[in-house]
Amino acid sequence: MKFWRPGITGKLFLAIFATCIVLLVTMHWAVRVSFERGFIDYIKHGNEQRLQGLSDALGEQYALHGNWHFLRNNDRFVFQILRSLEHDTDDDRPGAGMPPHGWRTQFWVVDQQKRVLVGPRAPVPEDGSKRAILVNGEAVGWVIASPVERLTRNTDINFDRQQRQTSWLIVALSTLLAALATFPLARGLLAPVKRLVDGTHQLAAGNFSTRVDTRSQDELGKLAQDFNQLASTLEKNQQMRRDFMADISHELRTPLAVLRGELEAIQDGVRKFTPESVTSLQAEVGTLTKLVNDLHQLSMSDEGALAYQKAPVDVINILEVASGAFRDRFASRDLRIELSLPENAVIFGDRDRLMQLFNNLLENCLRYTDPGGALRISGRCEDQRFALTFADTAPGVTDEQLTKLFERFYRTEGSRNRASGGSGLGLAICVNIVEAHGGTIRAAHSPFGGVSITVELPLERDLSREA
Repeated sequence: MKFWRPGITGKLFLAIFATCIVLLVTMHWAVRVSFERGFIDYIKHGNEQRLQGLSDALGEQYALHGNWHFLRNNDRFVFQILRSLEHDTDDDRPGAGMPPHGWRTQFWVVDQQKRVLVGPRAPVPEDGSKRAILVNGEAVGWVIASPVERLTRNTDINFDRQQRQTSWLIVALSTLLAALATFPLARGLLAPVKRLVDGTHQLAAGNFSTRVDTRSQDELGKLAQDFNQLASTLEKNQQMRRDFMADISHELRTPLAVLRGELEAIQDGVRKFTPESVTSLQAEVGTLTKLVNDLHQLSMSDEGALAYQKAPVDVINILEVASGAFRDRFASRDLRIELSLPENAVIFGDRDRLMQLFNNLLENCLRYTDPGGALRISGRCEDQRFALTFADTAPGVTDEQLTKLFERFYRTEGSRNRASGGSGLGLAICVNIVEAHGGTIRAAHSPFGGVSITVELPLERDLSREA
């Protein structure tokens, strides 16, 4: 047997509805208690006024007659006095202007010896309300009323019953209205949550293009914005992964096709197996080897798996060593390297990784600069940061190409293509190395007609203060 398990909408509805029921019942109980006590007090106050007025009127009658013979067993006379008290609104006596509701309790009139003159046959209560009948300052009798602890007259009981029924009817109608108002309220409050749940299911199913509506500016609205940002990031990562796999297959296809063509030509006898053919095969194998090594370096730098053994190092010394190793290669292509650097710039970093960074930047300039040009490397220290700029000569790139230089496998057209031998991963590796050192890297148009790449690294003194 399966039991109904409410969802979050049902739970919120039940919680709000239960709260409304508790409040309604509590208010009903409080109103009932207040009404009953107030009604009883109202009756007590009215009866006390009537007792006082009746005792004063009987005192006047006793003074006229001199005894109680006129009242003995004469209930009608007492009621005539009460009727005159209730309708005499112009009299200044204490009983004037009393509420026209009559007595709500039993009452007795007794003489000095406590003998009943007027009243029911029931025993006179000991704890009833009493008012002395005074004549010339002497008590000649008493008016006694039964205690008002509960309603006794049918009209009062019916009135109380009617009020009770009306009160419960109001509670029932209020409960119905609470139910009608609570359900759409619960659904409205949880509508953003349901949209997030549906969006999460779509996201888990691999639909990274899903987005949720962000109408509100509250916490749920901010959560929806974060969800959309997460979905956008996953969508971009998925697209980048697809592009990455497509780029890898494209990069591997060309050298493998060349190798296969060379080997098939040698196998078919179209081409002889000579040292020149071996050199061509080795060149393609070298291209594959460099591509695989670059992919390995990039994957390790993406995951943070590259070993960084940081220590205070002089960047100027590393850069001079790296540029010195490239001078012959630059000279072979009729290129110049010009340095404009400060005497020293100490940062907290890994010497080998910084050397790899500079080698990649120098290699990039070597491959993509026309013969007869130059590379100008300048550096400056300011605001506890070391800024290093690699600016080469023509050819340059467009603004659109400039924004894609650090993307993987990206090459510009013209001289910056596959024929130069690059894998398109060097600058992507540079980005990871610079970020691992807490720096930034950016590209711009060079004032000399080519591309300018600027690397900013924090100086070691700044890092020591942070530590």
